[in-house]
Amino acid sequence: MAGEQAPRRRRNPRGQGQTLKAELVEAAARLLATLDRPETLTLRQVAREVGVAPASIYSHFPDLGALIQHVLRLRFAELARLMDEAAARTADPLDDLVARCAAYARWGVEHPGEYRTLFGGRMPAELVPLQAYGAGEALLGSVITSLADVRQRGGERSGPERQWQNGLLLWTALHGLVALYNDHGAIPWPPLDTLVADVLALHTGEPAEEISARLPAG
Repeated sequence: MAGEQAPRRRRNPRGQGQTLKAELVEAAARLLATLDRPETLTLRQVAREVGVAPASIYSHFPDLGALIQHVLRLRFAELARLMDEAAARTADPLDDLVARCAAYARWGVEHPGEYRTLFGGRMPAELVPLQAYGAGEALLGSVITSLADVRQRGGERSGPERQWQNGLLLWTALHGLVALYNDHGAIPWPPLDTLVADVLALHTGEPAEEISARLPAG
């Protein structure tokens, strides 16, 4: 019933403070992914979700911003690990790029709330400063390097600044694809993998059919 208080959580036995910390992180991550307005998240909501007093949170996180930034780091690490694992079995630069981008897009569509948490950009800067998203630089860096390898194999010679810009434009296209796919599900979209292949074809100069053939099984 609306307005009811969550059942009070039993105190963890001595030495199990990390259990509460994990529960707080899980609750914050769940709320960020499911709230209509995640930027309105409060410590009181997190405490209610876990069933503890708000003051209990301060033993693990000094404020709401620290808790949210912890969630961001975990989510970025999860996505980076999936992309690295997808590319680990590849030996060809194009296969590496296709695997990384497919893993990124598939995770974003399969986890729309978590994707919005990372890339929605709705958190106030005073709560989550720009540098808190720095963990995402590794994701972009891997795409930049992989795309540069593909283009160099095709004979293109460009400096670091141009390589960075090429990778940024590719990530922009992938992000737009995932965000629109998630926000406008009523549109009769083509299959996600087809769209990913088309985006990569535009940025690599390789035929979309060739890229589709290289997509790892979903």
